[in-house]
Amino acid sequence: MAKIERFEDLKSWQKARELANIIYDLSGNGDFAKDFELRNQIRRAAGSAMHNIAEGFDAGTDAEFIRFLKMARRSASEVQSQLYLALDRKYIMQNQLQSAYQLATEVKRLINGLIGYLHKTT
Repeated sequence: MAKIERFEDLKSWQKARELANIIYDLSGNGDFAKDFELRNQIRRAAGSAMHNIAEGFDAGTDAEFIRFLKMARRSASEVQSQLYLALDRKYIMQNQLQSAYQLATEVKRLINGLIGYLHKTT
């Protein structure tokens, strides 16, 4: 694997950024935008996935980076759960849930791959 020098080069961060932007778009419309608690919580979780990857990248050790990656992975799972609530409240459609859910799954898969790689190097 080529040496990654910036967190922006990490595919997991790039996809987490994409997820965060999709969540902002979904939660900025209609009744979803008016449900301040759910809107803010899902946005925080999506941002947390992205930000924990970046923060962990500069944590200093692989073990600490892994700790932040696990937090990022949990945040992506939180987004997935909150998407169901948004669907149940009829803030989003099934196809919107599936698209965002799949992207969150991809983020988690990429994070898992990075964790596996870091475990091998320690």
